[in-house]
Amino acid sequence: MPANQHTIADEVTLDGRGLFSGRPATLTFKPAPANHGVVFVRTDVTSGGQPARIPALIDYVSRRPRRTALHYGDQSIETCEHVLSAVSGLAVDNLLIEVHGPEIPAGDGSAAPFVEVLQSSGFIEQDQPRRMMRITEPIAVEEGDAMIAALPLPADVEGLQVLYDLDYGDGHRIPRQVHAFHLGSGDYVSQLARSRTFVLEEEARALQAEGMGEHLTPSDVLVIGRDGPMDGNTLRFDDELVRHKVVDVIGDLALLGCALHGRIVAYKSGHLLNHRLVRRLLSQYQAQRRSQLLEEGGRIDVRAIQRILPHRYPMLLIDRILEVEGSERAVGVKNVTVNEPFFTGHYPGTPIMPGVLIVEAMAQMSGILLSRKLEHTGKLAVLLSMDKVKLRKPVTPGDQLIIEARAIRVRSRTGHTHCKAYIGEHLAAEAEIKFMLVDAEQE
Repeated sequence: MPANQHTIADEVTLDGRGLFSGRPATLTFKPAPANHGVVFVRTDVTSGGQPARIPALIDYVSRRPRRTALHYGDQSIETCEHVLSAVSGLAVDNLLIEVHGPEIPAGDGSAAPFVEVLQSSGFIEQDQPRRMMRITEPIAVEEGDAMIAALPLPADVEGLQVLYDLDYGDGHRIPRQVHAFHLGSGDYVSQLARSRTFVLEEEARALQAEGMGEHLTPSDVLVIGRDGPMDGNTLRFDDELVRHKVVDVIGDLALLGCALHGRIVAYKSGHLLNHRLVRRLLSQYQAQRRSQLLEEGGRIDVRAIQRILPHRYPMLLIDRILEVEGSERAVGVKNVTVNEPFFTGHYPGTPIMPGVLIVEAMAQMSGILLSRKLEHTGKLAVLLSMDKVKLRKPVTPGDQLIIEARAIRVRSRTGHTHCKAYIGEHLAAEAEIKFMLVDAEQE
């Protein structure tokens, strides 16, 4: 796998019709700066007067049968897994994908059309290292007899290994197929990209009866009948069906938002189970990232914080800023010691940090995040309301409270953030907080 991030060299376009909806759509791939990630933009509709921007991340996934869909507000983009698999297979980290239509063009049901158009653009190496996660602890999710697991690799092995076992049972028209693939070995284009999505004949009829894929015939998509592929279709690989399942797994794992080092073992897994695994992996990745930030020591100390916030002892509850991502996200730490003045009375013999002060610490972290906006220079973030407040774990002396604030919506006079506070891997508290931005009084 490449060490640095990559984007494409030039804007390229792809047209087609959606697999399920049949509606025409146009994809336009555009270069994006380092640390941008992969973001979809619906150009045919607006959200709040602006084109709907939907990051390709697990937090934006909608529950759908047989496909991966992303949503933001009331807007969605359907059937994203094949284009995300192509992007991941080509090791592209930063990309703006404009979509004019509700669903990604299906092409021939494989990732190959997306691979070809992206390759025609060429790629540019960027000056930032790739975001990577190494699986350190085994994770497994199951539903019925289906399963998908993430396992660590030996320290000297890089990349993502996927082993998929496709098994419809003894006597089924599709015999058992097992395929192993190592993403990072450079053969995604030749070994996986051309494998197509498939459907059993009776499943295809049921879907069309529900109004989905009515425009398709067995010559347009790989339909497996009683005697194999229908309407003269032939398999591109003897094990094309299981290879396409690997394509889907890689596309769904791209929703983690970083390159993955580890081994994935799947048995009869589909998109919904894949998404559950990604959510578990995300929790592990975030815990690793918080631990790494603590080791690095942070970038803004308490003296700089005091130049941003008006709070002073004993109400200054952020000790250090560990990470800032523009005006979108900030992470800080509160070191909780037995010398905190509130422990004298809360509670004698059982010191617990008051929940209201945990929320106050999250609000102060939000104030620091909102201050990053240049237009807010000279303003204070004054608490307006709190919503969805949950206190999940007691905070006691000796804990390091890692606080993350993410911007939901920021206007000239209001701010809205979502905050989480962690102790190690455990979520201690979370809340949505709204602020009014007011002029600071001058000394």
